[in-house]
Amino acid sequence: MTKLTRRALLGTIGAAAAASALPAMSAFAADRSIRHYWWGNPERDKRTFAVIDAFQKKNAGIKVSGETIGWGDYWTKMATQTAGRNMADLVQMDYRFLFEYVNRGALKPLDEFAGKNLMIADFDKGPLDGGRVDGKLYALNIGSNSQVMVHNTRAFQEAGIDADLINWTWDDFAKVCEKITSKSGGKMKGSDDLSLMIETFESWVRQNGREFYSPDGKVAATAADVSSWWQMWADLRKAGVVRDKNKTVILDPPIAESGIAVGDTAMSHYWSNQLVGIQAVSKDKIGAAMVPHKAGGKPGQFIKPSMFLSLSRDAKDTEAAIAYMNAWVNDPEITGILGLERGIPCSPKIRAALAPKLTEVEKLSVDYFTAIQSKVGPLPLPAPKGAGEVRDAFMRIGTDVVLGKVEVAKAAGTFIEDAQAIIERAQ
Repeated sequence: MTKLTRRALLGTIGAAAAASALPAMSAFAADRSIRHYWWGNPERDKRTFAVIDAFQKKNAGIKVSGETIGWGDYWTKMATQTAGRNMADLVQMDYRFLFEYVNRGALKPLDEFAGKNLMIADFDKGPLDGGRVDGKLYALNIGSNSQVMVHNTRAFQEAGIDADLINWTWDDFAKVCEKITSKSGGKMKGSDDLSLMIETFESWVRQNGREFYSPDGKVAATAADVSSWWQMWADLRKAGVVRDKNKTVILDPPIAESGIAVGDTAMSHYWSNQLVGIQAVSKDKIGAAMVPHKAGGKPGQFIKPSMFLSLSRDAKDTEAAIAYMNAWVNDPEITGILGLERGIPCSPKIRAALAPKLTEVEKLSVDYFTAIQSKVGPLPLPAPKGAGEVRDAFMRIGTDVVLGKVEVAKAAGTFIEDAQAIIERAQ
């Protein structure tokens, strides 16, 4: 991680520019406190706690309590806190669940603060609008990103792979898996088995010409979509070119235990904002490739807000919470600490301030983002209420396929039936 000091950053953009990025704030009385809850990993947590320290030094009257947990348990805890009316003041929100939490009445709109103590007038419109529901801003973009196939560059070089990793197909992907496995004598498999990752499967559905969910919030994916996806991975497992099934069925493993990190595999699927965290736990240099395309298919990937900060319904000191939120996206010292770990900032001023100080992996993220612009499809609508349970069902039923307990076609039909029932029940 590049260490960025306030002096260095102010030298980059000028003290006047730094001052103009922040709204005028009254002095805060002592003993004010807010809670910030996010899903994290060691690298993200390190940066976030550093941000909290920096903010508290500048705002001595405000105490910020940081609460972090892995993605796999984050939404379970969030649901519990929401039901108990004990949400943190500021919560990290994902586009997938935004509409669900707005419909629960769990988030407060931010519109009344815009231009007053939340300065977002010059932000990119597209990424900013991604946080709107029914015309109101409920979530502030803290970085944009897209899907990415992370790969081990050393393994690719040793296997003599020269595929066009922006325009490659699933057939190319299978061939790469074979080459990697063969070259290593089976010690390194070509890829993690992604059959249980609904996020990657959704790209597959889009490549087939439809969205996973229809505009009216119904399940539009078909049993044929699911069956063809799971069968492709079953074939790769049979060929012995993807990670062992016993590692595959460990759902939502920490990044540090991924095949890329420990050297078991040469590829896996992530989001581009995770590149910094992955490189931090990987001994080899990583590279970035698009999710393979389907020959003759439509674009499967899209650019989305990587994550948001949202003001919860249970926030009591909204002035302090909004001051903290504003610092996250406008204070040059704080954005310097964050870097691109959560995605590409949607403030042009902040991007310009960060550019000279980017690390090698952060430059990789920006270059990748630039390369995919014309290769992606439109941002899909947020998933309907119940999407989290559908994701769990996909992993649960898919696990039985991976373990050979049920045939692919039967499992695919079961999943679609269950997913439709979950969404109907959740409305």
